[in-house]
Amino acid sequence: MRRKSVPSVKQTLPPAKREALMAALHALFAAYGKRKHPLDYRNRYQLLVMVVLSAQTTDERINALAPAFFRRFPSMKKLAAATVEDVVPLIASVRGCIKKATWLTTIARTVGTDDAIPTTLEDLITLPGIGRKSANVIIRESGGTAEGIIVDLHVDRVVPRIGITDSDKPDAIERALMDLIPRRDWNKAGMSLSYLGREICRPTDPNCGLCPLRLVCSYATRRNSDS
Repeated sequence: MRRKSVPSVKQTLPPAKREALMAALHALFAAYGKRKHPLDYRNRYQLLVMVVLSAQTTDERINALAPAFFRRFPSMKKLAAATVEDVVPLIASVRGCIKKATWLTTIARTVGTDDAIPTTLEDLITLPGIGRKSANVIIRESGGTAEGIIVDLHVDRVVPRIGITDSDKPDAIERALMDLIPRRDWNKAGMSLSYLGREICRPTDPNCGLCPLRLVCSYATRRNSDS
């Protein structure tokens, strides 16, 4: 995944900073690493559908409409028999509902059954509406072996603030995290950083005093020096 022209985070971060950062991250993983994703799914089929629907839409909204959707389409096989027109009324409150209905019906016809849902990142991202972030969520929540790290809008905000990378591009952020964090912790890393962003490192007025990364965070250091 790493381009040769991109310096390694392990090379650009001073050793003392990297060691302190990893110690703080392990504390974060201990606090958040086992938490389930906020989407209230019951099986892998529901997880995939809800992940596709949740792009640019709150998890709360998807959780609210999910029961009615899955009563109508309880399986991939049932969804495969549906038309876009069948699906849209059930997801009308979701941003891009027509496009997402098209993606879901296409996925269902492509996959066919719940048991045939792909298990690898390479195969998942061939499905419409599923990029690296969505695939990483599906793999992580399904208990699969991590092939990447979840970078949602919360991780996208938190990681540059900490000072791991100065990029705000999701692919560069994921690359930096994968370079820094041992692979055994990749499934913990994304959701831990996401929950940190949801609960503490908010877009405005973050609660730096409660953050387990505050002593190694560039943003917290700047805030303290300005106060």
